[in-house]
Parts: sequence; C-alpha cells; structure tokens
Amino acid sequence: MNTQPVIQSLENYHNSSVSENFSLEPTRITPSVLLDETRECLIIKGRSCPDNAQKFYNQINDSITNYLKKGTKHFIANFNLEYFNTSSSKCLFSLFDTLKTAKANGVDIDINWYYEEDDEDMLECGEDYAEMTEMEFNYIVVQ
Repeated sequence: MNTQPVIQSLENYHNSSVSENFSLEPTRITPSVLLDETRECLIIKGRSCPDNAQKFYNQINDSITNYLKKGTKHFIANFNLEYFNTSSSKCLFSLFDTLKTAKANGVDIDINWYYEEDDEDMLECGEDYAEMTEMEFNYIVVQ
C-alpha cells in the first residue's frame, strides 16, 4: 500500500474545529484517540493500560463502526503505542477485526503501525496482528 504516514503533529488534529471528530485526551494510563472524519483517519497514540480496557475501547470501536457505515471509501488507521497491556491487546484485536470487516465490504483500509527503532517487541506485536487478521500493515519507525 502506498500511504504516507498521517501522524506528524497530533496537536493539529485535536485543534481541528470539525465537530464530527471523536476525540479522547491522553491520561497516564490511556492513549490519545482521534477519529477524524474529515481526514478519514484514526490515530491512537500513547500508553494503553486502562482499568477497564473493554469499556475504553468499546467507545472507540463503536465510533469507528458508526463512521464506516456512512459509506467512506478509504480509511487510515494509525497506531503509535509505546506500551499496551494484555487487556488492551485483546481490544486492539477487536478494532482490527472491525477494520477487516470494513475491508471485506469494500473500504480501502490502510493500517500504519508505528514503533521505535529499538523496540522489537512492538514491531513484533504489529506483525502478529497483521498475521492474525490477515491484513497488510505499514511499519513506520519513529524517533
């Protein structure tokens, strides 16, 4: 897939005045999340170890599902996680499953998986998700 990375400045996305965005500010245990309908992209960035991962990620998954029902033809999902726990991992798989269903229904899906150059574990997690979901991921090194 020939996709340019979307994460350049997350602040610019949060400052967007588009009211259709779904946004969650980061905390010490949750990542920042932005579903930007204008740019047709999702950005999840930071640490993910919420007390109730299912509750946290269900709202994201519901927002993605509702957005994709509107008939978008292209969607870019960006995952730039520095850490996630086991319960977050299961919820991330559910997000990938939603994206896989959208792809099967004709939506062009690009998944960008960001990882630090020396973080082989995070790269392997992305590769594992790609293999389990049978979807293509773009692997992007961040400084």
